Amino acid sequence: MTHRLRPLAGLTIAGLALGAALVPPGPATAQGSAGTPSAVEFRWDNNKDFRKLPYFVSDTERTRWADYFLLLRGKDRKAAILKLTVTVPSYFNGRITADKVQLKYCNIGGYVKRTRCDEAIPADVKLSDNGKRIDIYPAAPIPPDRGIGVVMTVVNPFNSGMYQFNALAEAPGDVPLAGYLGSWVIDISN
Repeated sequence: MTHRLRPLAGLTIAGLALGAALVPPGPATAQGSAGTPSAVEFRWDNNKDFRKLPYFVSDTERTRWADYFLLLRGKDRKAAILKLTVTVPSYFNGRITADKVQLKYCNIGGYVKRTRCDEAIPADVKLSDNGKRIDIYPAAPIPPDRGIGVVMTVVNPFNSGMYQFNALAEAPGDVPLAGYLGSWVIDISN
């Protein structure tokens, strides 16, 4: 008596799975290249206590030289700016020097259009608190209808991780108080 063997669907799938397991997978990458944002990104909801601001970092690997573009759109602020303060986290051990920090007008892009920061804004830059506070004093008040960027060349920190830089601004008025504009959460990788 001869038995006729019929292929089973489960056996075929198991055979394919077994064959696929023999091929080593390629390296997994979250980002195409250094400094480019991934296609999927976790975002916190903006509220009065936290507002995420756009930024670009040319190289996100630790201990490398990088250009930081900390951007403020016109819609991120309601008034002109007399003084802009950027607070740097206490655990950020990267190297920031005042001569490598500039304030520029920026045409802020998106996925379709590139961001351009070409026009320099005359300003005095002062570092305090051992480089953990950057005070920028523009020569004239910056109008709220234009995008600006704090552009700086920095040596990335030794430790990888997330670093939250905060933006505070003083607006014209009788009492100069610094108000919170938002935060740039920068991720430095290994």
